[in-house]
Amino acid sequence: MFTCRVPEFVYRDPWILPLAMRQQALIRGQRRVAYFYEEPNNSTFRYRAYNMVHVLNETPGSEVSASYFFLDDLGHIDNLADLADILVVCRSRYCHRIHHLISTFRRRHKRVFFDVDDLVFDPDYVHLIMETLDQNPDNPALWDHWYAYIARMGAALKLCDAAIATNQYLADRIADYSGLPIGIVPNFINQEQMEISESIYASKIASGFDRDDRIDLGYFSGSPSHNRDFEMIVPALEDLLADHPQIALHLTGYIDCPDSLHRFKNRITKYAFHDYVNLQRLTGRVEFNLVPLQSNIFTHCKSELKYFEAAITGTISIASPTYTYGLAIRNEENGYLARGHQWASVIRQAINDMDSYPERAQAAFTDVRDHYAWFNQREVILKALDIA
Repeated sequence: MFTCRVPEFVYRDPWILPLAMRQQALIRGQRRVAYFYEEPNNSTFRYRAYNMVHVLNETPGSEVSASYFFLDDLGHIDNLADLADILVVCRSRYCHRIHHLISTFRRRHKRVFFDVDDLVFDPDYVHLIMETLDQNPDNPALWDHWYAYIARMGAALKLCDAAIATNQYLADRIADYSGLPIGIVPNFINQEQMEISESIYASKIASGFDRDDRIDLGYFSGSPSHNRDFEMIVPALEDLLADHPQIALHLTGYIDCPDSLHRFKNRITKYAFHDYVNLQRLTGRVEFNLVPLQSNIFTHCKSELKYFEAAITGTISIASPTYTYGLAIRNEENGYLARGHQWASVIRQAINDMDSYPERAQAAFTDVRDHYAWFNQREVILKALDIA
């Protein structure tokens, strides 16, 4: 494990602001963008609404302003279409209130975008999604849930003028389903993450990437639906832990230690789900961030966020070569790519390459700062919204 000091950070929910403050933020500019999401959370809302609003509002003197609103706000706002020029509906399910909101903007000839970060709008993929997420196919309630969830998402998407995706593979799936024009805005690192992450990386640089004798592997799960992804690498981890007593495993979030690894419990540390800022502290402590993903249409649509959130702390990722990770990671240069049968051999190779770890970490850090930092995204967002 790295021995450099990882700074403390006090996390506060940045988006829980009174409605009046969010309305005031919206009306500051001459061009106004309202982002809508069903309710605040630490995942899609943060990436696809909060981060966007922060970037658009951060440029001094900009004529563009933005804010975000939730389903509960609609009972208190009767003039959002008067206040905003553009509406971006982020991954929200059809209901009568969302229909009314979208229709009001469109009747006033104001553009409405649907922003989605996952393949969750086409009912043709329900079976694949349930299988990938390890959902019990013998439970009829789960079929009802997923068909309703995805069909409602697709219905809301088709009400809009255009869509925004996180990558080209997902954009192509949206176009096939809806026929709408598509813009692309990748997920990216916001200012709070950058501040803590760059300080972690600076500490590693200052210490010369000083480490103890352990090799720490980390698996960071942001949702409880990654069981099958993690199962892909359990045999490799079992072999590695047996062969290399210096290896330790860190499991964070919604994942349990499988029975086959219990004999190594003295080298396995389990952390509860962490907020997105302090998660950077945990990620920055390990040498290798493990990102196993099944290979199918659903996973190819996912973004490369686990790569860039690790790289900005100076931690190298080993990932499955899905569409986005295969593009982001240049194998053995800024990380490693491992197909299903290669995980044990690739992790061993990464451990053998520890002498060149600082160079790979530098390559990954530089790549992420150049392409995924919040301060590089304004023009990308404006282009997707047709106001560049």
